[in-house]
Amino acid sequence: MIHPHTRLAHIGEPIGFGVVATRPIPKGTIVWVRDPLDQRIPRDQARSLGPLFRDALRHYTFWEVERGDLILCWDHARYVNHSCEANCLGGGFEFEIAVRDIEPGEELTDDYATFGYASELPCQCGAPTCRGLVKRSDAMEMGPVWDARLIAAMARLSAVEQPLWPLVEDKARVDQALRDPRKTPLHRVA
Repeated sequence: MIHPHTRLAHIGEPIGFGVVATRPIPKGTIVWVRDPLDQRIPRDQARSLGPLFRDALRHYTFWEVERGDLILCWDHARYVNHSCEANCLGGGFEFEIAVRDIEPGEELTDDYATFGYASELPCQCGAPTCRGLVKRSDAMEMGPVWDARLIAAMARLSAVEQPLWPLVEDKARVDQALRDPRKTPLHRVA
């Protein structure tokens, strides 16, 4: 479920639609939580669908690395776009967190390289540090940067309003990561 202080907005071409904040969203705020209405699509099932479905799944789903399934969010979360300077990240939990303050009207973004896509995606984010291409191998270089940003944001988890906290399922694991950030799953590459 996407944060309640967001809305769907037309970002412009070639991006199309995205999710923007309607109020300030402070660093450390959970901005998305996986919920029971999100659809889990096994990879084998996705491969058996026709090209129209496969294209839609490629565009609107993310890959769950642990099980290899595709996740299709039921709400506006499926419109969160990529940025090489993402303001939201996840890290092995079934939620995303704001890794910096997000202002009203600002788009919420993820770094799609964190989702472990098997194929490369051209990037059109326009960020000053744009990589031009989102690759699975970006995790090797970016993982430590993402981890540092995520750990700093997680440290603020209890200091900011968390309307989505009731939907977080594994609170004990989150609490353990807050006590010892070295045990946070994050983006470590084996």
